[in-house]
Amino acid sequence: MASSKFFLIFILAALIATPVAVAQLGGLLSGLLSPISIDGVLFCSLNGKIDVLNGATTPIFPNASVQLRCGAGNVVSSTTTNGSGAFSLVLNPVQNILSSLLSNCNIVVTTPLSTCNASLPSVGVLQAPLQIVGRTTGGLVNLVTGVFQLIPLLN
Repeated sequence: MASSKFFLIFILAALIATPVAVAQLGGLLSGLLSPISIDGVLFCSLNGKIDVLNGATTPIFPNASVQLRCGAGNVVSSTTTNGSGAFSLVLNPVQNILSSLLSNCNIVVTTPLSTCNASLPSVGVLQAPLQIVGRTTGGLVNLVTGVFQLIPLLN
């Protein structure tokens, strides 16, 4: 009789503890498996950033092709800047490990700079490393581009 009461108490305790353990595990996994967002605004300049020269501001670079390239130039994701020069890529953390993105990947702008300003080079690509900004309250990992550099294309 005593063993059946003990067994019943054990089962009840296990049923009460299970949702707590699942909730804790879910919280851990959601932190590890949060989407990764890469956001930026591209300007029409040799470094893709705002250049203020003689009081003039740099125009944005709309409709530019932006790629996330990793390793030996493999295109992982791509998008086009909007009318305000902004772009956003959202990546699956299961397929893209954050540490690998930060150490092995770059944002590459393949649209020639001469498209937005005829006095800028028509060959080469803008390329920038990724930097982590932080996480949103929802767990989304936010990355931004570092400083762009013009990389000449070799034939």
